[in-house]
This record gives sequence, structure tokens and C-alpha cells, in this order.
Amino acid sequence: MDTQHFIAFDLGATSGRTILGTLQGTQLTLEEVTRFPNQMLPLNGHFYWNIYSLYEHLKKGLAEVAKKKLPITSIGIDTWGVDVACFNADGNLIGLPYAYRDPQQTVGQKEVFFEQVMPADQLYARTGLQHMDFNTLFQLYALARRDDFHLRHARRLLFMPDALSYLLTGEMVTEYTIASTSQLLNPSTRRMDEELMKAAGIRPELFGTMVEPGHRIGLLRQELCEELQIDPVPVIAVAGHDTASAVAAIPASDPDFAYLSSGTWSLMGIESQGPVINEQTTHYNITNEGGVDGTIRLLKNITGLWIVEQCLKQWRKEGTEYSYPQMVALAEEAEPFRCFINPSDPCFTNPAHMPQAILDYCARTGQERAPRTHGEFIRVIFESLAMKYRETLDVFHQLSDHPLRKLHIIGGGSRNQLLDQFTANAIGLPVYAGPSEATSIGNIMLQAKAAGAVSSLADMRRVISANVQPMEFLPTDADSWNAAYGRYLQCIGGR
Repeated sequence: MDTQHFIAFDLGATSGRTILGTLQGTQLTLEEVTRFPNQMLPLNGHFYWNIYSLYEHLKKGLAEVAKKKLPITSIGIDTWGVDVACFNADGNLIGLPYAYRDPQQTVGQKEVFFEQVMPADQLYARTGLQHMDFNTLFQLYALARRDDFHLRHARRLLFMPDALSYLLTGEMVTEYTIASTSQLLNPSTRRMDEELMKAAGIRPELFGTMVEPGHRIGLLRQELCEELQIDPVPVIAVAGHDTASAVAAIPASDPDFAYLSSGTWSLMGIESQGPVINEQTTHYNITNEGGVDGTIRLLKNITGLWIVEQCLKQWRKEGTEYSYPQMVALAEEAEPFRCFINPSDPCFTNPAHMPQAILDYCARTGQERAPRTHGEFIRVIFESLAMKYRETLDVFHQLSDHPLRKLHIIGGGSRNQLLDQFTANAIGLPVYAGPSEATSIGNIMLQAKAAGAVSSLADMRRVISANVQPMEFLPTDADSWNAAYGRYLQCIGGR
């Protein structure tokens, strides 16, 4: 029985990991080799990603794997979406990549674009992408308007997984799934919309050759192999957008599911065989992003556990730190349904003090029973997320060609059993939680597909289903949750 070993670099907006995946026949095992922080770097009034630090962590991960003396089949990198790095004509980085939470090229930029370049509905008809302040299009438009040094001198723009793959191999590509997060791509042609880019003042030649998941980018650079004492392993363009890799790892054998990729961001949607751009998707601002094997991830971005993460960060500054189980226990003990927030409200994007932002939201929406204890804050966030999931899933019930009978929750947030149960209660459908390592599994299985160990997305999911047993959560207490949902809609100004 053939045994193959793969390295997955899974980089999120707050942390990254080196995962060693081993596939022996249909048996898949994962080992976390390294874990490292990834934080936005505030500098001179901007927020950046420290790509040099990330590159060093990739090297450390490779060195640790090399100590195991295993034959490595390939390497794959997935990251968050939208952000790009600028490279000059010599192939060198120009400064640090801007982070998508930098307000100078995000806040208010899409409104200026709609007024000066193209109306919102026309833009959506061209790209099928959810209008969000931080989409690559709006970021680059802001940089072009202020004649930003990085953009002016750039000869190539690379999305984050492509930039890191380039640092490892010296080869530049534009991977399809990560490009599909940019609002620069035509979802029907699966190519960058050059007319749109020119209208926005962005040079089309800045983006290179488009490749599909499974493309072999190149070998590790010789000098890197010599430095780390490792073999020249191939680097594969997996589904570079972490959500695309995660959705590929859903252990489903039929199409009657919706999915929720739960982490710092929550991404809820369904899988489609082609782009869906119509009055409904325009009205609800639904996004069409690229998936594996020609699929489209029809989804909605929702601010996820970012809100509770920032509360924990604030309380840590004030001297109180909670473990994950302690945090969940506090929420479980707190009074239910005190008040609600809209997790997607712009006030929660990157406030200086997240608990105060929640209090301000409650005051602004006329809710007198605002949270007082840390447990109440956490419970308000969890319950509001569950309600937001119901609100969003109602839209996908309308858009789906077939009944949706269950929700698969994947990603790190799937380990939060209290939120999983709240979600089942809110949506009135069974929830299947796991795998929590969906992104790494998807990354590894796409490398396995490139190596010929599996043949298709369906084949990948059969292997994953044989190795993963999701936890089942059935809805309870329907009357209380239905009544609370009515209150939630009133609080957020919904129907």
C-alpha cells in the first residue's frame, strides 16, 4: 500500500500552522508540526502583514519536517483572501502587503467606487461578488487614487498564498480560488476582468497566469534546499483560499447541505455547479467564489468569532484571561437572550475596544438589557451569531435548487459545541460539526489529487468521510428560539 506525505501550510488571519499529512491507501492522518502567530502590524497609520515573518515560519516548518527524514510528495499553501503583495521588475517585494483591516484603503472606498466608476448593481453583474469594503478591487482603487508608491512601482501583484509560493519557488502564478475573492474576476470566464481593472485605474498586466487548484507551481528553490538540508520538493497550487480548501473537505456524499466555515470569519453558503447572479443574489449581496472541480461557492461572509476573540484580547489587557473551555462555560451559565447584536455591523470591524462597541450598539438600538458580565458578553455574541446564521440560511433556502436538510460546520469554530447547539436550535435543522481541521485536510487532499492518489472532489470526500466522524447536534427548544429570533430581527432592523 503506497504511503505519501504532504506538507500543508495553513495561514489564517491570526495564526498559522505547518501540518504533515500522511495518506496510506484511504487512511489519512494529520500531525501539527509547528504553530505560529500571524498578526497585523500597525505602522505609520497603516496595518500590514509581516510577510517576511511568515516566510521565516514556513522555513522553520520545513526544517522541522526535514528532521523526520520522510519522503515528502509535495507542499501546499492556503491563506485568507483578498490581500496582495507588490513585486518590482526584479521580482523583489515592495514593502509589506497592506492588511484588509487597514481603514485607509477600505472604509468608504466602495461607495466612492460606485459613485465615480461603476454602480453597485452593474459591478455585481460583472463579478457576482459580495460588496465588502476590503475586497481587492476597492483596496487597489484606493491605492491608485492616492498614487500609492507600492502600486505605482509594482510589476506583479500576487495574492498571499501565491506570494509565499513564489518566495519558496521563484515562480509566479495567480491561483483561481484566491483570485475569485478579489472582485476582479469574471465568474463565467474564470479570468480577470481587464475592462473593469482599467476602469478602476489598475493595470491588467499586474496579474499573471491563472492556474487551477492542483497546478504544479515549481520546486523549492535550490538555495533554500541547501540552507534547510531538504530535497527539492514540488509546491502545488492547492485551493489557495482557505475557505475553498475547507469546503472541499466537507464529508458529504449528497448535495442537500449548506455549509458554515467557522472561525475568525463565518462563511455560510451552498455549492453550485456554476455562478448564480440574479435579482435575489444581488439583493442579498451573495458572493460567487471559485471552488474545486469547477464548482462555485455561493456564500455570504459574516463576521464570526472575531468579535469574541477581540473581547478576550481586551479582557486579557485588563488582567483577566480565559481558556477556551472557561469561555464556553461562562457563556453556558449566563442568562439567555438578554440582547442581540448584528455581527456584520461595521462597528465591529476593528474597534479599539470590542466590549464597549457591543455596549454602544445596544444603546444605539434601544436595548436596555445590555451585557454586564463577561459570560453575558460571550453569550450575546454566540446567540447573535446563531441568529445571523438562521437569517442567512433562510436566503440560501430560496437560492438552492434542492432542499437543504442539514448544515455542515467546519473549521476551528466547529469545536465550540455550545455554539454548534445554538446554531441547530436557531436554524431548526441538524448540524454536523467537523472536521475542525477542514482547511488543512482540503489542502492535503488537493495535493493528493495532484499526485494521482484521488481522482475528483467526490473521491476526495469519500476518503475524508472514511476518516472523519462529525458530531451531530439536533435542534431543541424551538418555541423559545423562534420567539427570540423575532426579537433579533427587530434589534437589527430586519423584517
